[in-house]
Amino acid sequence: QVQLVESGGGLVQPGGSLRLSCAASGRISSIKDMGWYRQAPGRQRELAASITRGGSTNYADSVKGRFTISRDNAKNTVYLQIVSLKPEDAAVYYCRAEVETYYTTGITYTAAFWGQGTQVTVSS
Repeated sequence: QVQLVESGGGLVQPGGSLRLSCAASGRISSIKDMGWYRQAPGRQRELAASITRGGSTNYADSVKGRFTISRDNAKNTVYLQIVSLKPEDAAVYYCRAEVETYYTTGITYTAAFWGQGTQVTVSS
């Protein structure tokens, strides 16, 4: 199977910075789109940023100019650099990846996988 493991969350003061990482491992042939989603208490999960394998990026309007998504295809890792954190950025951040994976028979298929989430708290 495929596992996504996030790291880098924590408690940050308003205006501070944070860098999240998400590493994929397991039966990976290739990874297509990768993205960071976030879910605040009582709210639906929403896309914060996404990136294609070729490096094209997409951001939610609320994070443009403050979030930067990047990836290292050789390491199967996606990053999210966050600056100028606001209280409304507080949420659990989830990594998502569209992965071409394979059964033990060798047959390949593409599926979306999620990480377990990492908490970002913004408070003074």
